[in-house]
Amino acid sequence: MSHNIAYSTADKADVLAYLGSAGDLTADQRRCLAGIRAYADARQADLDRQGIDWGLPIGAALDHLLAGRADSPAECAGNAYHAALQIIIDRNASDPSHLATWSKPSTFLGLLGEELRRAGVPSALLPMDFLFAGPPTGFPHLPHSLDGYPAIGHLPLDQAKPTADAYRTALPLVPEEFRHDLELLVKMLDFEHEEWAYATKNLDWYTQDTLFFSLV
Repeated sequence: MSHNIAYSTADKADVLAYLGSAGDLTADQRRCLAGIRAYADARQADLDRQGIDWGLPIGAALDHLLAGRADSPAECAGNAYHAALQIIIDRNASDPSHLATWSKPSTFLGLLGEELRRAGVPSALLPMDFLFAGPPTGFPHLPHSLDGYPAIGHLPLDQAKPTADAYRTALPLVPEEFRHDLELLVKMLDFEHEEWAYATKNLDWYTQDTLFFSLV
């Protein structure tokens, strides 16, 4: 089964504002929350149509996150919590862009990481370390999704350039079968760094600081 990886940028504080602070939301955040609930209901309806039961409805998972908890004992609760958090991220982030579709992302990225490590890329910059990183520090701990998907990753935007530079240096040193996908990562990271660098310099209102990745 193939898995799609998408990405968007956001201010992680905008997302954190909803986690454990539902009673303290501003008027704008409460209006956004109404949209978040509508998307959660639509996602759940789609699962229902497919006959998929995670044991915890996405709307209930959303309520748990709003209360600052993610402790359902349901076997597939991690799936519901990741889906609910992704909806919160999406409603507070830039429009998502597609990065890639891989049949076995963790296997492929693990192998790519081994080649990058051999080429001198520091362990902290390997793709598995951000694409499968989970939410940033300060977010609630989420139980793992059954079978690993959906999953959430993140990378601070100020790390996009050093990561892209390290990959660009390694590009001619990795085997040919990895280069196309590595070039995709370099292109994405370069673009997001340029957008972030321009915005932080020229736009007073801009506060986005994190690349979020969605793996489904």
